[in-house]
Amino acid sequence: MSRFNTIFKTEKPLIGMIHLPPLPDYSSSPGIEAIIKSALSDLKILEAMGIDGALIENEYDQPHRVSATRQTFEYMTTITTAVVKAAKKCVIGVEILLNDPKASLDVAKASGANFIRTDYFVDQMSRPEYGEFKIDPEGLINYRNKINADHILIMADIQVKYATMLQPRTISASATLASHHGADVIVVSGDATGDAPVTIDLDNAQNGSTTPVIIGSGLDCENANMLLDHCDGAIVGTALMKDKVVNAENVKALLKSMGRL
Repeated sequence: MSRFNTIFKTEKPLIGMIHLPPLPDYSSSPGIEAIIKSALSDLKILEAMGIDGALIENEYDQPHRVSATRQTFEYMTTITTAVVKAAKKCVIGVEILLNDPKASLDVAKASGANFIRTDYFVDQMSRPEYGEFKIDPEGLINYRNKINADHILIMADIQVKYATMLQPRTISASATLASHHGADVIVVSGDATGDAPVTIDLDNAQNGSTTPVIIGSGLDCENANMLLDHCDGAIVGTALMKDKVVNAENVKALLKSMGRL
């Protein structure tokens, strides 16, 4: 049994997104208490409706920083700790955007979270506004061992949305590399937030590795059952949200479409 299946007891689990308002070091922030209140409200809905996990992201820190500051780490730790403490059913994860998986591991360990997501793991990629991203899968795994955080799963995107591949390879080859370098879960997304991956990419990712493969974007009421036939679970954001927060009716609609209510 994979580590993923050990932590998530449900077959083909759904992981809902908790998108945080801007952190307090951004001028548009509502403040740490309001951010925690928003995160706990999202968690309450996800748990009440039977979603299996929740991934906390500093989505609305705009513009994103490539690496976390000390303040980012401290704020994210405070917020994630509050969510972990409140969680009764959901498995909690964290990702610090835009590309600091070591900081995500630090927050996960400090808060008691069970997993992180990293958008950039084995694929050399760039974005016009940020340039080329640092790729160091061996260094990340070694760092996880160094801080005694081996119990924290690494969910690694391959060929992630919005970025351009600098060394083109097949989805299957990226999945093989990610698995070889120690990813616990491989994440396959569409071309943009809210866009679903094509089923052949999910199939090819599974063919390239024995590591669990999950969807990173685009699962909704129309495609959920079809897509989940080709993977091991999904991270769901857009389909569950309204006005930037989790919406109970949207969660209910998705679960109803899947026969999971």
